[in-house]
Order: sequence, then C-alpha cells, then structure tokens
Amino acid sequence: MAAAARFLLKSASSSKASINNITNGVHSGLGLTLLRLSPKCDPHARTQKRHAAHFTFQPDPTPTEYGQTQKMNLFQSITSALDNTLAKDPTAVIFGEDVAFGGVFRCTVGLRDKYGQDRIFNTPLCEQGIVGFGIGIAVTGATAIAEIQFADYIYPAFDQIVNEAAKYRYRSGNLFDCGSLTIRAPWGCVGHGSLYHSQSPEAFFAHCPGVKIVIPRSPVQAKGLLLSCIEDKNPCIFFEPKILYRAAVEQVPVEPYYTPLSQAEVLQEGSDVTLVAWGTQVHVMREVANMAQEKLGVSCELIDLQTILPWDTDTVCKSVAKTGRLLVSHEAPVTGGFAAEISSTVQEECFLNLEAPIARVCGYDTPFPHIFEPFYIPDKWKCFEAVKKMINY
Repeated sequence: MAAAARFLLKSASSSKASINNITNGVHSGLGLTLLRLSPKCDPHARTQKRHAAHFTFQPDPTPTEYGQTQKMNLFQSITSALDNTLAKDPTAVIFGEDVAFGGVFRCTVGLRDKYGQDRIFNTPLCEQGIVGFGIGIAVTGATAIAEIQFADYIYPAFDQIVNEAAKYRYRSGNLFDCGSLTIRAPWGCVGHGSLYHSQSPEAFFAHCPGVKIVIPRSPVQAKGLLLSCIEDKNPCIFFEPKILYRAAVEQVPVEPYYTPLSQAEVLQEGSDVTLVAWGTQVHVMREVANMAQEKLGVSCELIDLQTILPWDTDTVCKSVAKTGRLLVSHEAPVTGGFAAEISSTVQEECFLNLEAPIARVCGYDTPFPHIFEPFYIPDKWKCFEAVKKMINY
C-alpha cells in the first residue's frame, strides 16, 4: 500500500511537470494555444492561490553563542546536523528509502559522497524493517539514524517502535537498550499532501513510555533538537514539518550545538491568554497573538512545546496560573489529540486559576482532505475566534 501510494505521488509529480512544460511551450505549441484560449485557464495563478501558506514564517533572532552562522532553510539545517554527527561519531549510520541520493526532501544530499555508501544507504520499502534494523544497530552500541519517508507511513513500524524500541531497556532490566536510535520523518500538512502525505501522528506515540517525541518550529531549533535526540540515551522520534523545509530560513550555527529536550520555550510573554503549539502551528499562533493584541487589546503568552513526550508541564502550568486561560492548537484530529492530554493536566493542576474553559483548536475528526485542506487546518481565524470566546466568557 505504501509503495503504491508513493508510485501514485511520483506519477502525479511527473504529470504536473508535463503540464508545466506544455504551458512553457516546450512540448506542444498546440497545448499552449489551447491553454491560452481563456484568461481563466492560468494554471500558475490557480496553483499559487490554492497553495498559499496558511501562516507567515517569522525567523528567530540569530544565535550568537555558537560561533559562525550560515543561512539555511530547515532541510539544510537537518543536513548540517547529520553532517556534524557523521563527522564526530564513526559509528553513526543513516538509512531509509532513497536517502543515498539525498532523499525526497534532500535532507541527506551529499552525505553519501562525503562519508561513503557503508554509512548512508538505501533500504527496501519496508518501514517495519527499517526500524527493526535500526533497533538492531543501536543495540550493538552504534548510532542509528533511520528515516521514514513520510510520517504517514510510519504505521507499519508501529509494533517495532512501541513493543520493541520503547521497551527494550525495561524488559532487559537495563542490561541492553537501543537508546542510540533516532527516527526522522517529514510531518504535517504541506498544502497539497491529501490523505497520505499530511498526517500528524505524534499522539499515537505519546501514549507509549520509553520513546521521546520532538517537533521543531524552525531551522535553528531543528538542528539543535535533532542533535540532542541523536545524543540522547533513549530512542527518539523526530518529526520534521515538511512545509517548513524550504519556507523557513534562518541564520543557523555551522558547528554542533544542543537544544535541551523536554523543555518548552516561551516565545512571547503575556498576561491574558496562554497559547501552546508545536511545529508549524507555532507560526500560526504568533499571528494569533498579534491579532489579539491589535484587535482586542489582549496580551497572549506563546509557548512552543518542542518536546511532546515527555512534555514540559511546569512551563505550561506556570503560564496558565498567570493568565487564567489556555488555548492549545495542533493539526492532528481533535479527538485523542495531544491537546487533550495538555488540557487534562492543566485542568488538574490549575483548576482554581482558570477564568474560562480550556480551548482546543485542532483538525477535524476526518481523514486529511485534499482540496478542502484550507477548511480543515486550524488557521489563525479559528484560533482567534477561540481567544475571543475565552475573553468574553
């Protein structure tokens, strides 16, 4: 099923390329003439309008404490982190579908030429095998970095992650472990991914003690958090917001540095409402905070959770105790999403501080749609309405 879905995706990409070639007059003058018959038949204008991002990326200030920086987008910062690891750790290996030539998102480009085919190599289309292989490598003491081509296809590896990787240390009484395993996967909506290339499956794994789950919001955070995952002595799942691979650009330190896991970051201090998100949704919430201040005079405190498991309850609860209101937002469906866990914990810890019911603005309880993606995603307008409702409660 996964292989078939990827074949269809590649076929669709090829078809799109062919259409673009036609409109450029490369393959068919007749095709170009037909497309120009009506001013409404402009595929470029339609594509731009349909695939407009639902957020504006705001880069963080350039870090100065880690030495020289270089302009990188998110996938380049991932490549830089992997390069640092391979250079430092001779046992480190990277494997997955198509990683040898650079991967579908180019995150491993150039690494095989630099470090050799014994350290960066392709695997069969078998996610269960990829993770099982990674567990075996990690148990020997080597550093295993596995790539799942899309987070949507991580489910065949669910048993290996939940029943093997997460429990390996526990079942052996700490005699053995696979803590040097890191699993990377592109994650979240991208504007046109539809059912099988848009999912956010973090909540499935958040119910499983023994693994850590991390989701960055930017290139600087991605490199620091990925390096921390690789160094951590527990198996980690590192979800990468694929819509940010090229849309997010920052000045990123060239040398390795480490961003602490299980430590949320307060990006903006406020007094009236606490906003909690992770990954791409952090940038949506930035805009919500600005809208709330400009239109309502409401001061929002914005928190990037960064690590989903184990998550930073202290930072979130301390903020809610101050503001009295909490809005949690994520792209995954609302029922059973990780926002529910945050809401439950905050209700238990901060009940007497709450001025309004906790709000969740998330995806709907449906498969991720294609043409209806703009209506599905928890955009800034839905989040802004939730803020207004809490303030007026």
